[in-house]
Amino acid sequence: MIYLITFLEGFISFISPCMLPMIPIYITYFTVDANKKHNTMINAIAFVIGFTLVFCMLGVFAGTIGAVLRNYEKIVNIVCGGIVILFGLSYLDIIHIKLFKGNSKNNTKVTGIFSAFLFGIIFAINLTPCVGAFLGSALMMASASGTVSKGVLLLCVYSLGLGIPIVISAILIKKLNLVFEFIKKHYKVINRICGVFLIIVGITMLFGVMNYFLSSLI
Repeated sequence: MIYLITFLEGFISFISPCMLPMIPIYITYFTVDANKKHNTMINAIAFVIGFTLVFCMLGVFAGTIGAVLRNYEKIVNIVCGGIVILFGLSYLDIIHIKLFKGNSKNNTKVTGIFSAFLFGIIFAINLTPCVGAFLGSALMMASASGTVSKGVLLLCVYSLGLGIPIVISAILIKKLNLVFEFIKKHYKVINRICGVFLIIVGITMLFGVMNYFLSSLI
């Protein structure tokens, strides 16, 4: 269950208002040769590995903090759950957190696997405010897990939720234009659903229910 929640947080980050409109632009960075989809896919995977590395490092940090505060589990649950609930209220426009506006401008040009990997690292740093609500939720769960290994595992799953759609989009970008347009037209509804989702996650953390799922992690 916890894996599914974290994976969904990654996927919802992908369709967020400041992320999805930029996907076609990012794909053009990967496409060194439009006739070689294989190269585009490899570059996209390298890009995903780049931002996964950064997010997993954040998972190490969150898990370490959680381990240090393990004897204060109830307080950690209340603080982390409360923060995630605030993220949800922000998505519902009940409160406004400017931190999540992000910066979608980037002039990086991908010329190969290594540059795609570096672009992934830059992307993680640059777009973290944009996907901050759901990345933050994943980090709060990583912190609540109380161990470094669980923290890294959760952020890896989050990265998969964000990365798999990016790789698929890189391969099928022309066929997915209608899907992108549909999502853009329904952002208001999607944001409300996202907000409710985050609030539910926050409440389960607040009352310690999430700990039951976290304890089942390997």
